[in-house]
Amino acid sequence: MSDMPTLNIIVAMAEGRRLCAALETAIAAAALGRGARLFLQGDATAMLRAPAGFAGDGPRRAAGLPGLAELIDEAMTSGVEIIACQSGLAIGQMAADKMVPGVKAGGVVSFLAAVGEADRLVVY
Repeated sequence: MSDMPTLNIIVAMAEGRRLCAALETAIAAAALGRGARLFLQGDATAMLRAPAGFAGDGPRRAAGLPGLAELIDEAMTSGVEIIACQSGLAIGQMAADKMVPGVKAGGVVSFLAAVGEADRLVVY
């Protein structure tokens, strides 16, 4: 990664289109040499249940776009860090071993503590 500001994205809703947009943005930032991190908060963590997917995957794939699972894989391959809210996991009664492999569990305080002064923070 470069000395460019890191893009930090919070996904605050369990909505597949928002998560896809956030992942696409993070992948683009990584392609430009920036660090990128996603934090899925609250009930949004449920979208990281393996195998990942949502109702919009069919239309996305029909249009030649990757589905949610493919975007998550591409993000991780690109070096994007994906963090699931520990409270969201507890609320959804989802154990860490039920998440997409490679996703980390963490809290919003530690996520925000890692945001540097020059970094960018976006909420989807």
